[in-house]
Amino acid sequence: MKKWVVRFASLLVFNILVLLVVGWLTPARVGWAALWAGIVLTALVIWIKPLVEKWFRSMAARSAGQRTKAGEKLVEFFLAFAVAFLVWIATVLFTGVSIGGGIFGAFWGWVLPPVFLLIGWAIYGAVDDKVEGHAGTLYDRATGTKTVGSDAASSAAGVPSPRATYPGAPAPATDAGRRELDDGLTDEQRRMLDELGNG
Repeated sequence: MKKWVVRFASLLVFNILVLLVVGWLTPARVGWAALWAGIVLTALVIWIKPLVEKWFRSMAARSAGQRTKAGEKLVEFFLAFAVAFLVWIATVLFTGVSIGGGIFGAFWGWVLPPVFLLIGWAIYGAVDDKVEGHAGTLYDRATGTKTVGSDAASSAAGVPSPRATYPGAPAPATDAGRRELDDGLTDEQRRMLDELGNG
């Protein structure tokens, strides 16, 4: 659940920014519709876009043996553009985004936004791990979820904890914490009291 919420929220913010840029640099009129359009666009990108891409790629794979490397790259670009174009059409149809500017403006209002979507998806693909990581941290703070301790994190990452490597070795934070709970003193305070008692 958390994974989907974090992914949707981070992609939603990114998509709203892309839509605002589209509204600013193309004949498409976005305005306040960017909020609802961002939700629709995010849902399309997460759930519909992968299915359409898979379908287009399966159709293109039938003739892949007949193309050169340059031809294959060209087909990949046109497939990506076709997917972005379909996503843009659905976004315009289901939201308050409109295309203006007469015949010339209408042409560019339909052609340019998919290019901006492709650029936006490429940028998001390059930074999605960092963005979703920060969004996950914010989600944990908002829900009050505690972060995993060092021993659990190291074992989850496949790194053995000191106790696993050397069963007799104390885990400093854990053993020190237990002693502090027993008498309310830290290791440093306990050492100072021992030195005073011996002196």
